[in-house]
Amino acid sequence: MAQKPMTKTQLVAALAEKTGMDKKSAGGAIDALTEIITSEVSGGGAVTLPGVGKVYCRERPARMVRNPATGEQIHKPADKVVKMTVAKALKDSVNS
Repeated sequence: MAQKPMTKTQLVAALAEKTGMDKKSAGGAIDALTEIITSEVSGGGAVTLPGVGKVYCRERPARMVRNPATGEQIHKPADKVVKMTVAKALKDSVNS
């Protein structure tokens, strides 16, 4: 059975406990990390989190898609999507 994902509050508490920080500092660290990743990826770069994976932006070309309700072919312009490649260490720890 799948568990619920960890919330930000739970993540802040776990980080504070692991590092010995207070919760306010741990929350600030998580917010700063989120801002850094967001700005780097939105600028076209990539961020590697050792032991976790790589977050990057990929451009998708323009293409024809089908509206499932009507069956009509529609032209969809090129866009960008955020992708994540999971690190082998994380995959191995999950599968062991």
